[in-house]
Amino acid sequence: MYSMPQQAAFCIPYYMNLRNIAIIAHVDHGKTTLVDALLRQANTKLSKENAGAELIMDSNDLEKERGITIFSKNASVVWKDTKINIIDTPGHADFGGEVERVLSMAEGCLLLVDAKEGPMPQTRFVLKKALSLGLRIIVVINKIDKTGANPDQAVNKTFDLFVELGANDKLLDFPIVFASAKQGKAGMEQDLSKMHDISPIFEAIIKEIPAPQGDPEKPLQMLVTSLSQDNFKGKIGLARIYNGTVKLGQDVVHINRVGEKIKARLGSLMTFTGLDKVETEEAHAGDIVAIAGIEDITIGETIADKDNPIALPLLDVDQPTVKMQFMVNNSPMAGKEGDYSTSRQVRERLHKELQTDMALRVEDADDGTWIVSGRGELHLAILIERLRREGYELQVGRPQVITHTENGKTLVPYEWAAIEVPEEHAGVVISELGRRNGIMQETRTENGITFMEFFIPTRGLFGYRGEFLTATKGLGIMHSVFHEYAPDAANWREREQGSLVSMEAGATNLYGLTNIQKRGTLFLGPQMQVYKGQVIGQHARAGDLVVNPTKAKELSNMRSKGDGVTEHFSVPHVMDLEDALQYIGDDELVEVTPLNIRIRKITLDENEARRKARGMK
Repeated sequence: MYSMPQQAAFCIPYYMNLRNIAIIAHVDHGKTTLVDALLRQANTKLSKENAGAELIMDSNDLEKERGITIFSKNASVVWKDTKINIIDTPGHADFGGEVERVLSMAEGCLLLVDAKEGPMPQTRFVLKKALSLGLRIIVVINKIDKTGANPDQAVNKTFDLFVELGANDKLLDFPIVFASAKQGKAGMEQDLSKMHDISPIFEAIIKEIPAPQGDPEKPLQMLVTSLSQDNFKGKIGLARIYNGTVKLGQDVVHINRVGEKIKARLGSLMTFTGLDKVETEEAHAGDIVAIAGIEDITIGETIADKDNPIALPLLDVDQPTVKMQFMVNNSPMAGKEGDYSTSRQVRERLHKELQTDMALRVEDADDGTWIVSGRGELHLAILIERLRREGYELQVGRPQVITHTENGKTLVPYEWAAIEVPEEHAGVVISELGRRNGIMQETRTENGITFMEFFIPTRGLFGYRGEFLTATKGLGIMHSVFHEYAPDAANWREREQGSLVSMEAGATNLYGLTNIQKRGTLFLGPQMQVYKGQVIGQHARAGDLVVNPTKAKELSNMRSKGDGVTEHFSVPHVMDLEDALQYIGDDELVEVTPLNIRIRKITLDENEARRKARGMK
C-alpha cells in the first residue's frame, strides 16, 4: 500500500476555519438524510438538480442495488465562519485502495450508526482504515426516533467495535452525538424533545476535528487523489493542498510517477460549494480543490510550485491481477438491444475509462478484441455493468488471472484474505476456502466473532464473494489484497457439469422447457427469444447436451393443446452478470446487452465446434 504524506511534518494549523471530514455509514443508516439536513440547515445554495429530496450521498442505481459505495463524492457546507468539506467514502472492502486515498484527505470522520441495528459489517472495514490512520472519530447515533431504537446498546456495540479494531485510549474516548436526521435534529443527550436542530453535529465537528495542517507560505504541493472527466474542461483532478497557495491560471510543475517534472498551467480551479464545483480565484493549504488543464495527470501525482517543485510521496495504485477478453457482440441478436455496438464505440468507451480508473488496463489484441485487466473479478464486473447500463452491448470471455514469469517459472497471483464472520458461520467458510486452495494462516475468536487470514490464489476467489455473503447471512466481512506471485495450486476442480445448449432459434415454449428441466437446471423461462448455440441451462451430468427449448406440443383432431397431464415447471435460475461470469467455461462467452445477460458457445454450430475440437487435437 502507499504511504500517506505525514501531517506531522507540516507546520501548525494556520487555517482555523476549515475542517475536512469523511463520512462513514452502513447502507440505510441515514447518510443521505444527514447530509441533506447539514446542507439545508447551513443554508447551502443548491442547484436546481439538487434542490429536491435526493442529494449528494444518494448512491446511483448500481450502488443502491449492491449496497456499496463505488464512486467517492464530495460536498461542503459553511457553518458560521467555518468551511466543512465532506468526503464520502467507498464503504466496501473490495475498494480498499480507494478508501485509503479518500481518507488521506481528511483529519476526522463522522461514523453514523443506526440506533436500532447498531454498527453493521459494511462500516467495519472503513472504520478500521480510519483508526489505523489515527483520524478523530465522532459517533453519530442516528434514528433515535425509530421504533425499537436502543441508543445505549448502539453506543455499547460501537465501543466494542472500536476495541475489536484495536483503537488506542485516545481514539476510544470518542464524542457521541444523538440524532434524528429525518427530523433534522441532534443533541448530546438522547431526549428528542430537547433537540432543536442539527447544530450539535456542526459544533462537534468544529470542536473535535483538528484543522488541517500546512503552511500557505511554503512552495505549493498538491496531491491528486481521484480523477473525473468533464465534457468541456477535460480531465479533472481532485487534489488536497498540503502546502502553499494555488491560483487560477497559475504556472505549476506536474511531477509524474517516474519523477519527470513537466511545466503546466491550471486552466480551471474549483472548490466545493454545497454539491457543486465552483470556480475560484485562489485556494490555500488544507483545502480540497478540483483542477483542470493537465491532461496527462494521474492519481497519486504531485502538482508543485514552478520555482521550487517538491514531490509528495506517491499514492500506490493497485496493480491488475485479473484479465478478461472483451469483444464486439457477434451473436444472432447483435445490434438489436443496444445503442452502441460497433468496435469503434466499444473501444473508445474502454479507453475513456482509463482516464479515471488507474487500476484498469486495456490492450488491443491482434484479432480485434481487447484484453481488459483489473484489480479483481468484481472490479471488471462493475465496469461491464456500467457499460450495459450506458447502452453498450458486447461479449466477454472467462476471467483469467494474470501470470508472471520469474526464473523460467510461471507464477500466479495470490491474495492475502482477511475474514471476519460470526463464529457459527466460520466452519462453512473454512471448508469452502480450503476447497478453493486457500491455506489458513491464522484464526482466533473474540466476542463471538471469528477472525481468519488465508493465503489463497486469486483464482480461488472467483465467484466467491456472493457465495460468502449468502453463507454468512450478510454478516461476514472479507477483504483481500494482492500478496505475491507464487506457483499455482495443482488440484483445481473444474466445472463438473456441462451446459444445456439450444439447437433451435425462436421463442422458448413451456412444453419443451418442462421436458428439458429433467436434464438439469434451466436459466430461463417460457416465451424468451433464444438462438442456436445459446446456453439455456446447466446439464446435470458432465458434457454438453443439445436440446430444443422451442418445441411445442403437437395438436391433432383427437386432442387439444391443453389435453394431458400438466407437469410442474420449476422456477428457473436466472443468471445475473456475476453468476454468468462465474459459470462460463473456456468455450463459452457472456453476451451483455442493456436488456439481457446471455451465455453462449463461442462456436454456435455444434458440428463445427466438434470439427474444431478434433482439429485442435
